[in-house]
Amino acid sequence: MINKRLLIKNLLAHNDESSFYDKKRQLNLHTKEGKAKFLKHICALSNSNPSNNSYIVVGVEDQDNEITGDDFFDDSRIQNLVNAYLENPPKILYENVPFPNLPKDKVVGLVTIKPKSKTSCFKKNIHTILANTVFVRRGSNSIPTEEKIPYSKLNIETVISIENSSRNSIANTLDGVIDFVNNRHKDIPSKYKVFKELFVICWAGIPKKIRDKTYFSRVDIELVNEQIKLFYSAQDDVSIEFDEDTFTITEYVPLGLNDKTSYYPLEQQKISFYDNGYYKIETEMLFEPPQYNRKVLFHIYNSTLSLLTKLQKSQELSEREELDLQSVPSTFMICYLNGFVDAKQKLIDAKPLLKQYKNKEVYVNFKEVMRVLRKMKYNGK
Repeated sequence: MINKRLLIKNLLAHNDESSFYDKKRQLNLHTKEGKAKFLKHICALSNSNPSNNSYIVVGVEDQDNEITGDDFFDDSRIQNLVNAYLENPPKILYENVPFPNLPKDKVVGLVTIKPKSKTSCFKKNIHTILANTVFVRRGSNSIPTEEKIPYSKLNIETVISIENSSRNSIANTLDGVIDFVNNRHKDIPSKYKVFKELFVICWAGIPKKIRDKTYFSRVDIELVNEQIKLFYSAQDDVSIEFDEDTFTITEYVPLGLNDKTSYYPLEQQKISFYDNGYYKIETEMLFEPPQYNRKVLFHIYNSTLSLLTKLQKSQELSEREELDLQSVPSTFMICYLNGFVDAKQKLIDAKPLLKQYKNKEVYVNFKEVMRVLRKMKYNGK
């Protein structure tokens, strides 16, 4: 098994960006421009590496390779974005890799692009990229080309060497477990379990019982062998179940209006372990949005817009309005899921206001809601 933290270090140590890997400060998949840039690099790296894996490292400064980290990104359906825009799309995997020097809510993203023989190209327009455009990698640049791409084994020995030097060891695994339990989560209960005598999952969270069911908040779950963060949330609650072969995480979203909150199952992630040293992660979207009276929602929607207008004009908020501001993201989401089609864009437009507000929990709530909406989008919900 490959230790993803070692792999990232070895990639960054291999000179600068190259024809088999790229690095980014962060990904922006909320805009057409951001999606187009990401897809361009996927297309170029895939076409330039038909015989070996290629990689994108996210959360690294371009100039000096400083590892600054990025937000936890749990969107396994990023493959759907690639499939939607690329002909002959490569298989890709996005993994969240924790580093000891980063805050608990920051990770380094690792995008793995699997090798394939057919040439990838854009099958429809996006931003300034036209359909049928083919990209290749020239050094550290992704450039369009009209030439036929020859089959190449240029990077295969280099990439295999980097991957082999990143293999895991008992010392790496033990250090990872000790760091997780004793350092990163010494303030909250944490546990670990070994599966098939090969895999170690650590998890931490604050337990609470509601109607005979145990939920965990402030949850952090990590597959230690590969240094992959499976789940992280400062807000949402999850339930955890496991047996000798599987580990299942069910994520819940607390939603409600007028201080009446209920728990709605959002997504279930099941990790299955096998005797041959293989594991598989399957996800299933469970979310069914709550439905409310439209007249009541119309009143709440307008009140929320008025609250944002006051915030934009830097007007002083009452104690009640400051409390209501924390619920603005979830209120907009409920309105959007009940047919207020403009609500999602209103929330996105409010991002700068919420981000700079003195109560940081407001912006955390915004990011959590956008994460849920992104999951629903890629599931076709």
